[in-house]
Amino acid sequence: MNEVFDFIINSRKAFIKLIDGLTIEELNKIPDGFNNNIIWNFGHIVVSTQTLCYVRTGILQDAASVKFNEYYKKDTKPSYTVTKEEVAELKATALQSIEKIKEDYANGKFSIITPFTTATYGVQMNSIEDVLITTIGHDNLHYGYAWAQKNKI
Repeated sequence: MNEVFDFIINSRKAFIKLIDGLTIEELNKIPDGFNNNIIWNFGHIVVSTQTLCYVRTGILQDAASVKFNEYYKKDTKPSYTVTKEEVAELKATALQSIEKIKEDYANGKFSIITPFTTATYGVQMNSIEDVLITTIGHDNLHYGYAWAQKNKI
């Protein structure tokens, strides 16, 4: 599983590199043909992984502890201008949250989960390994959207 965690972290570092090359205005711009923006796609992966790993698995009762969840969860769209401070916090959380999941995984916190079906892919998640492997696809789907948006701004 170390390879899976490493891949998620390296993918997120690539996403952060994309973000670092843009202005706050560019991050917040919703390009023609899209219903969200680059920073929403990034914030979405940050909150989604935490929610999938802790809430959908039954480890936590609700997503109250997932900061920014209300703004970036599935079926939301940008509703305000994201600040540089929020971007910095999202970037830090993108990596720190994976390190926390990795630590909790090593400590056996996810040894028993409540299986669930993902909304995006319609696939049943029977283990935390399933969730983490799906996270790779989900993160990179949104990274691809962000690259497409970058080319339109």
